[in-house]
Amino acid sequence: MLKTKDLYDFTHTKAAPLLEKTEYPWEALSGIKDFIIELGETLPADEYEQVSEHVWIARDAKIYLNNYIGAPAIIGHETEVRPGAFIRGSALVGDHCVVGNSTALKNVILFDHVQTPHYNYVGDSILGY
Repeated sequence: MLKTKDLYDFTHTKAAPLLEKTEYPWEALSGIKDFIIELGETLPADEYEQVSEHVWIARDAKIYLNNYIGAPAIIGHETEVRPGAFIRGSALVGDHCVVGNSTALKNVILFDHVQTPHYNYVGDSILGY
């Protein structure tokens, strides 16, 4: 059976320290929330704005109107969160990602460059390469 290290290139996610501790990807799911909170506290203030408790958004991210970003969450550099997105929390969204309109995220890790187009639900998942 393929293991976490065989499936993902950890250089494309801030979640590398969490994923490196696992044998299989699903073992990381229960640790996403705490990992985001811990990581968020270390993000540089000149690059990330803490917009509410345990929600950090890269200053160069594009956040459209009429969406919800619940805690804890980190939105990476040059990522777009489009209208109607519903980020329920425990979401680590990498750099250069797209969270499409009317897309819901819950307890996820999105590696850099991942796109979740409109009208998707992504929960309890790790998407990347």
